[in-house]
Amino acid sequence: MTLHENEITLDEAALRALLRDQRPEWADLPLTPAGAGTDNRMYRLGDRLLLRMPRTPNTAADVRKEQEWLPRLAPHLPCRVPEPVYAGLPGPGFPLAWSVYRWLDGAEVSPASVTDWPALGADLAAAVRSLHATPLMGARRGGDLSWYRGGSLRDCDGWVGESFDACAAPPIALPGLARLRRIWRDALALPEPTGPHVWLHGDLKPSNLLAADGALHAIIDFGGLSIGHPDAEHAPVWDLPAPARQAYWAALDLDEPTWLRARAWAVGVAVSGVAYYWHTDPAFVAECRARLDAVLEGAG
Repeated sequence: MTLHENEITLDEAALRALLRDQRPEWADLPLTPAGAGTDNRMYRLGDRLLLRMPRTPNTAADVRKEQEWLPRLAPHLPCRVPEPVYAGLPGPGFPLAWSVYRWLDGAEVSPASVTDWPALGADLAAAVRSLHATPLMGARRGGDLSWYRGGSLRDCDGWVGESFDACAAPPIALPGLARLRRIWRDALALPEPTGPHVWLHGDLKPSNLLAADGALHAIIDFGGLSIGHPDAEHAPVWDLPAPARQAYWAALDLDEPTWLRARAWAVGVAVSGVAYYWHTDPAFVAECRARLDAVLEGAG
């Protein structure tokens, strides 16, 4: 499925050609699709490896960012994270950087893979706390480490407002939009965050969390890794069941302005996701709508 106008097409022949050219010892290993996100496609290579292939030139830079920083962040975190083993180069049939990681066992966090949602929420909070406490190691907010989700809500009001307008019109006509817009606007009036910049994962939604034996096992997809204020980091907890969300909040003991800004980030990101992917990715649109429903339920 093509999601972006500038998306690079990819098939197994192109993948095999890249492997034959750069890592011939892997070229004949079994190759099977292992999921796809809005920014990358993944393929399992043999039993022990995973290929991560960017969809667009815009997200290819994230490959190098993960290669550089994941080995340095991993020792500070209480759960597994992807381990890069090869930095792929552009080649015939695929003009972008790509990456190979060690395969991580586990299943996407869901009712089928989690046995204790409050424990999952507390474990996720512990991982977030550890990431945010990790030394910056000379890095600063800028360049590839300055994703919008570590910045100000106010800087995003223009394009989020356009997404609200798109969601108000047919064919979308999103229910509850007036209340959601009010949540966004009320948060814009709050004081800006004043705490120090920290490391941010950027997209801790359930599909980027792996469970094993019923509990949180790994955090994957650090393509949104950045440095900034942590408010938006908490937004994906509205994708989790309420018991996990409540345990997460209790473990981190966040103040009310941070919680309200995080809720607004949850709304802004989800509304923009509905507007952008309405015609191309109905499964992702459904995820965004479920998040908005959870926000409205909590607000009510």
